Amino acid sequence: MLRDSEGRPIDEGGWFVAHGTDVETRWDGRDDWVPHLTPTARFFVRNHTEPPRLDAATWRLRVTGDGVERELELSLADLRALGEASYERTLECTGNGRRYFAEQQGGVRPGTQWAMGAIGLARWTGVPLRTVLERAGLRPAAVQVMAVGLDAPYVEDGVDHGHVRRPLPLAKALDDTLVAWEMNGEPLPTDHGFPARLVVPGWIGIASIKWLGELRVTTTAEDSPWTTRWYRMHGDGWSGADAVLDRMPPKSVIDATGPLRAGQLTVLRGRAWSGEASIRMVEVSTDGGRTWDEASLTGDNQPSAWAAWEHPWTPAAPGEQVLLARATDSDGRTQPELAADNEDGYLFDAVLRHPVIVE
Repeated sequence: MLRDSEGRPIDEGGWFVAHGTDVETRWDGRDDWVPHLTPTARFFVRNHTEPPRLDAATWRLRVTGDGVERELELSLADLRALGEASYERTLECTGNGRRYFAEQQGGVRPGTQWAMGAIGLARWTGVPLRTVLERAGLRPAAVQVMAVGLDAPYVEDGVDHGHVRRPLPLAKALDDTLVAWEMNGEPLPTDHGFPARLVVPGWIGIASIKWLGELRVTTTAEDSPWTTRWYRMHGDGWSGADAVLDRMPPKSVIDATGPLRAGQLTVLRGRAWSGEASIRMVEVSTDGGRTWDEASLTGDNQPSAWAAWEHPWTPAAPGEQVLLARATDSDGRTQPELAADNEDGYLFDAVLRHPVIVE
């Protein structure tokens, strides 16, 4: 992404809504704005600090800690030599949809006021994290991997919190987590973690640490400010394990309606997705939620990736209407009418209200 001298995005294509130095993808406007794979140049950006300028030739990934038998220092060529895997998965900011806490539930929450564009689906290529850990000799007592970025230390109110970092439970690290060096068939752009990043499918975006510099494998659990101060549920009723943020909930959106005219058939289209699960069903209401009909799923439907859906509709009369879509995933989780309230506006998963005007 092109940026000006102050780090603000230069959006020549009109694809984004700017939030300071971060951007969210626009999904409204035209039908062709929602391809299955999000083009890299249209992928949302959320960075905590200014992206570092790293040299792929001299960059190294360190594997350290008492949870491995031998510490490693791996170049990009070393990683490639360990093998390669590719898959299509979404990355989504934890605060995606935050503005709807105010618009639909009457409570403004602090932070970036994302609509639903802080998500994208890309084809990621890299080496499974488990392969890297096996190369280092994983000890039986290992419990987690602390992924540490190489971006500048994050400073807030004069307090230096260090590099962005977040622990990953060993079970997830050994499952489907990827150390990725390509995005949609090309080297990672700077804004998306060049030369290598984690991709943690189905989990909140902060887990997929960019500009990866260290994997610290430990036999005891360690926290970071990105699990205690931020990216944790705060507020009434949130404590202990209930406050931990990891897996994303099911969500759905209506992307296109076409011209809406009374008595004329149109086709509603949208997307649905869920963390670590595929989509079992999408239901659509064209009367503000009084009745629901099942939509048709089309195309690919993989875990941690979105599925397209469509639904024919003939509006009976002109005027204002409210359309709704709700998803149920393969684990049986269904979008609620209201998202669980929390102080930071995380995980907005309620059914979205989509007002339209029928001519």
